[in-house]
Amino acid sequence: MQEYQEKTQLMDEQALQRALTRIAHEIIERNKGIDDLVLVGIRSRGIPLAERLARAIERIEGRAVLVGTLDITLHRDDLDRLQERVTVHPTELPVSIVDKIVVLVDDVLFTGRTVRAALDALIELGRPRLIQLAVLVDRGHRELPIRADYVGRNVPTSRREQIAVRIKEIDGSDEVVILEQSGS
Repeated sequence: MQEYQEKTQLMDEQALQRALTRIAHEIIERNKGIDDLVLVGIRSRGIPLAERLARAIERIEGRAVLVGTLDITLHRDDLDRLQERVTVHPTELPVSIVDKIVVLVDDVLFTGRTVRAALDALIELGRPRLIQLAVLVDRGHRELPIRADYVGRNVPTSRREQIAVRIKEIDGSDEVVILEQSGS
């Protein structure tokens, strides 16, 4: 297994919060409000990010937006290659997504394979009117024709680098850092 060391901090707590507030405004503007809007966080860090976006939208609009959670484990295209035992968590949606505007929320957009799995999992649950994608960081290197509608920060990276999004609810702190492969 490759070892990684922290190279640089891209976003601190305040920058992360500003990015989420901006994305919340963009979601409201693009959808002309929040009618029929459902935010769906992709497990694991997409869930607290979706909840934070919902709180930001509520502060702006004065009413709540619904939030759900999506587990994509069984839709991954690399299940046969995973060494560790996989755990399937429940998908929880507060309402039917049929004819809703669904905003999928994730921390990092990289190859696009996670989003492809999320789209498959979501479509199994019903046919939304529209599906949009919000990510905190887009690092490039797409392997599938997928792009985000809302991006907190675009960060070109090399294949030797990784993006680590740390969220208080999971990691105890809020920040985004670049990790670089140690050695050659």
